[in-house]
Amino acid sequence: MKHRTYLLQALLAIALVGLPLAAGAATAKRPNFLFIIVDDQSHYDFKFYNPRSTLKAPTIDRLAREGMIFDGAYIMGAFVSGVCTPSRYMIKSGRTLWHLPNAPEGETRCPPSLEQNTIAAVFNRAGYKTMRTGKPGNSYEAAKQMFTVRRDSKGRSGTEPEGTAWHVQQVLDYLNERATAGDRDPFLIYFGLSHPHDPRNGTPEFLAKYGAVNHTDPDTLPPSHPKQPPLPVNYLPAHPFPTTLLPDQRDETNVSGVWTNRDERTVRNELGREFACVENIDTQIGRVLDRLKAMGELDNTYIFYTADNGIAIGRHGLMGKQNLYEHSWRVPFLVKGPGIKPGSRAHGNIYLLDVLATLCDLAVIPAPETNEGVSFKPVLEGRKNAIRDVLYGVHCGGTKPGIRCVRKGDWKLIEYDGNNGTARATQLFNLKDNPDELLAEHHDPKVVALTGVKPAQHQVNLAGDPRYAGKLKEMQALLLSEMRRHHDPWRLWNQPDDGLTPPPDTPPYGQDKHKKKK
Repeated sequence: MKHRTYLLQALLAIALVGLPLAAGAATAKRPNFLFIIVDDQSHYDFKFYNPRSTLKAPTIDRLAREGMIFDGAYIMGAFVSGVCTPSRYMIKSGRTLWHLPNAPEGETRCPPSLEQNTIAAVFNRAGYKTMRTGKPGNSYEAAKQMFTVRRDSKGRSGTEPEGTAWHVQQVLDYLNERATAGDRDPFLIYFGLSHPHDPRNGTPEFLAKYGAVNHTDPDTLPPSHPKQPPLPVNYLPAHPFPTTLLPDQRDETNVSGVWTNRDERTVRNELGREFACVENIDTQIGRVLDRLKAMGELDNTYIFYTADNGIAIGRHGLMGKQNLYEHSWRVPFLVKGPGIKPGSRAHGNIYLLDVLATLCDLAVIPAPETNEGVSFKPVLEGRKNAIRDVLYGVHCGGTKPGIRCVRKGDWKLIEYDGNNGTARATQLFNLKDNPDELLAEHHDPKVVALTGVKPAQHQVNLAGDPRYAGKLKEMQALLLSEMRRHHDPWRLWNQPDDGLTPPPDTPPYGQDKHKKKK
């Protein structure tokens, strides 16, 4: 079956390129793809998602104006505290979380040699030239080896030429090499950037714009500055209850410039550092787009912009991404390209794992049989607003079972279960009425004085409100259904155990058991 799929892809590639020439017609030019993925970014950074944001990102803002903004793009989650690892596996393979080769039951849930059906391998067989740059670790090594050109670095220095500018130069060099060689084959570039992941060491020019410093002294607080971004609407000085993380995973407490601090000065400075990194990314992306335009390739290139996961940076008293609030579960997502209506917007209800199916659909390439994602091409074409009704989320990188969530329409349920049963909580939100998932703690006058935002009375966790008991029961049943459907190996304290024997709490998993041995 696998060989038949490879043959069909090869025959289709030949047909797309060769048949028009044999008929004497002009060859239909196949589209290029530039897939930009940054490391740890909340959608709240951008004005087109968050009007309060002070970030200056003219290049990305232009992509949003000239393409489509997705208001519902998510990661399915993670079974390790390094959320980016399973996220990038899902992007490259189109597999759901519990069916990845490095998942707890990956040896039985995932077919072998999956790397042969990941993005680069599929596009290589279809006649595309594939190139990647990005960070070398916390990703899918076997899939990265499939790219015909690979140039990786994890540098996050605030001084050039390391960091963002280095990654951009690799893309520019590749495009220049193509132009020099007269290469006319279509290309797919996986354009990964190591920022704004911590340490958020911004360049002096951009740090100054946001009144931030690369703070390095854990015994002092960073200076305050009027140019620093304001506190987020859902800022808290501490999360109101344990979030199931292990003692040595306490919400990014080893991050330089942050440590265990969650005070106003630390959070505002860290947001300033975040914005400095993002504006640098924005400027550097502009160089790539200018080069594509000069080469005459820009109008025939689909440009994707997203992040591997979101990030908290002070929201709900958290600093990391090991949670399932919208700021960390949801990601920014933009697409610009041929046939996409400028200035359009859709909810989408997409996972990042849907990217492979969509790239194949846009390129008229059969998606591999191992793919479990859904193409959102109908959304890009304006024929649908969303591709699914229900979204399921996981974080169990700490104590087990961890955190689970489910969203349907405006309603979202989050359940916590960990720390040997001492970290159990239920949250129910109506995101139309409470989009920032505000809690009772956000109504504290001291918090209101810091954020300048006074929540409405109904903007709280509704799980304990008897008026919503029916909705809570409905959402809990839906969550269990999604956990069963996706082969979640754990069950929460308030669910039937289904006779499961869960994997060990100390994971021997996290690495691809199917990857090729060197």
